[in-house]
Amino acid sequence: MRHKVAGKRLGRSTDHRKLLRRNLINQLFQHERIKTTDAKARAVRAEAEKMITMAKRALAHEDKQRAVHARRLIFARLRNKDSVTKVFDELAPRYEQRPGGYTRVYKVGFRQGDAAKMVLLELVDREEA
Repeated sequence: MRHKVAGKRLGRSTDHRKLLRRNLINQLFQHERIKTTDAKARAVRAEAEKMITMAKRALAHEDKQRAVHARRLIFARLRNKDSVTKVFDELAPRYEQRPGGYTRVYKVGFRQGDAAKMVLLELVDREEA
């Protein structure tokens, strides 16, 4: 039984899984749209939305220490200054009036090699290139 066991293993070791999630979230924040498998998108989606919410709450507060603390917490997860800067400077202000649901998943078919379900995971309200 899997009582109180959170998260998906994705068939990887603990370290590999942590790096995979970190890389997927960094890519999502940098490119605002990634193509990945359905299982990986589901595993990453909630964590990415929590980071955006944390940044929104930190910016809405007038206390500067709260913003610094949130920035450090997100950096500890992502380990990428560019992604953290983008979350605080672009994404949090963009979703200031939105109560949640910052990501969207589109099904795009099956992968050629192993027939895995592929999806597009993207941030909503993004500017089209």
